[in-house]
Amino acid sequence: MSTSTGKAKWSGTLKKGKGEMTFGNYTGPYTFASRFESGEGTNPEELIGAALAGCYSMFLSGLIGAEDLEPEMIETIAQVRLDKDDKGPLITSISLECHVKCSGLSESKFGELAKTSKEKCPVSRLYQGAEIKLNARLI
Repeated sequence: MSTSTGKAKWSGTLKKGKGEMTFGNYTGPYTFASRFESGEGTNPEELIGAALAGCYSMFLSGLIGAEDLEPEMIETIAQVRLDKDDKGPLITSISLECHVKCSGLSESKFGELAKTSKEKCPVSRLYQGAEIKLNARLI
């Protein structure tokens, strides 16, 4: 179907170094502080969250469209939890919060489509071994 490319460059030590991530037309900084503390820039976990939120929203839109409905708005927020175990840092869970505005979509059908989207969107499928929690609301 298609191939997408992301690129990262890092210079220096882990704590004092800095990097740059590029995807599409965006290039932005990332550092130890932006990943593990509260520094400016992005980090891989934010990008994973954005990728999953975007993929989930698009897949859900397709499922809703297949019901001959047109969503006015789908907003998905992904929170990616980075913890640490005896091997080092690891992503332990991702929580999706999704709000959908769509006239004519029943709560029961929405629940079914929201669950299907979580199970079948390509980025969710990439992380099938990880726990992905979903809280979806029809508004």
